[in-house]
Amino acid sequence: MNDQAPRARRQPHTPGGGRRTGKPYRRPKKDPARSLAFEALRAVDERDAYANLVLPPLLGKAREQPGFDARDAALATELVYGTLRRQGTYDAVISACVDRPLREVDPPVLDVLSLGTHQLLGMRIPTHAAVSATVELARVVLGDGRAKFVNAVLRKISSDDLDTWLARVAPPYDDDPEDHLAVVHAHPRWVVSALWDALGGGRAGIEDLLAADNERPEVTLVARPGRSTTGELLDAVGDEGGLPGRWSPYAVRLAEGGEPGALQAVKDSRAGVQDEGSQLVALALAQAPLEGPDARWLDGCAGPGGKAALLAALAAERGAALLAAEKQPHRARLVERALAGNPGPTQVVTADGTRPPWREGAFDRVLVDVPCSGLGALRRRPEARWRRRPDDLKGFAPLQRGLLREALRSVRVGGVVGYATCSPHLAETRVVVDDVLREGRTGAELIDARPLLPGVPALGEGPDIQLWPHLHGTDAMYLALLRRTS
Repeated sequence: MNDQAPRARRQPHTPGGGRRTGKPYRRPKKDPARSLAFEALRAVDERDAYANLVLPPLLGKAREQPGFDARDAALATELVYGTLRRQGTYDAVISACVDRPLREVDPPVLDVLSLGTHQLLGMRIPTHAAVSATVELARVVLGDGRAKFVNAVLRKISSDDLDTWLARVAPPYDDDPEDHLAVVHAHPRWVVSALWDALGGGRAGIEDLLAADNERPEVTLVARPGRSTTGELLDAVGDEGGLPGRWSPYAVRLAEGGEPGALQAVKDSRAGVQDEGSQLVALALAQAPLEGPDARWLDGCAGPGGKAALLAALAAERGAALLAAEKQPHRARLVERALAGNPGPTQVVTADGTRPPWREGAFDRVLVDVPCSGLGALRRRPEARWRRRPDDLKGFAPLQRGLLREALRSVRVGGVVGYATCSPHLAETRVVVDDVLREGRTGAELIDARPLLPGVPALGEGPDIQLWPHLHGTDAMYLALLRRTS
């Protein structure tokens, strides 16, 4: 079930139909939070949109309407993200309650059913309220006729709790561990397999990781050094609004419900929203020991600009200059925005890192945070797990190797390259690094990156670093540091 193609898309039917004769007709009442959540799910399904891009403008528009308050926004957000994270599990439960394959259920109906299932099995909403509110939503967006179908299915689902349903629909662990974990923790089977291989541990480790993938991630800020401080950010969000980061000296973790875009330091680009794992990658590269000068830094895959902004601030403290390169023009403009006001010399160029316009050996430090499957950020983009396929890795592989090769050519002898990716998949991490080193086109050696992140536990056997949501509270960022030797 978990490795099937995405839910088939169809055009939704026009709402209506099904009035019962002999009784006064009651028009359905629109619930703003649930209607907004449905609209967001339809955008994700129909347009391949990402919830983190679709939801904010929808919430912004809803807040302009009278009566839509913070609780409505919180409910809509949880409905969207919770439903997307648990889609595989909920599909298995819904499938057990309908008399046809899920591919034959209209996608809008399936979205409403999924929203109702999340309220019944994943939230603390009373059963009656969850069913009645979802049926009312179905009447608004689907029509009375199909609302009856939704009502019948949800009443079946409401007869048991989540644990009981999982015992019924998930294969026994002893028969098929990966399929069992795929259903219980709502990840495609191939993703479970890949994460388990990368983790290299027992059952407890993989279950902890999969469970962490389904938790709502913290919003983390970065105070860009020389431009802002964690103290300024903590003062701005208030005593109960934030906490210092766990590992990065520049991180501030926001309390639930915080709005980072409202902070003046963020508006001024003196601070930004950045996962602590991404901050640690930049810090490790900046702290790596160098032989010779330290004046020219390169971010070879800079869009949308978070790591480039932190690197630029760190470079400025040492009198170094940063060149930020990004292939896509619209992402290059985001990098320019992130670097606006940086006190040190910076330049943004639109350039392909696999065919760089700069000369060989031009830089002292180089970062390439390469495009990847994004399996390390499933907490933030839950729909990505259902869109990605194992074949996608084949498309990334040549690009990742090409970017690392050119990064090694771009750094001078004695300089350092950081190869980073937001994926723990071995085919995107160690295999890439090992393959490029084995080619020997440019002489290089691995540097042990672990001592560069003092105080951060469980970094593995080295010399590379793999961060984990369940161990570090970060995205699953990978980093290998290489020094050019010839």
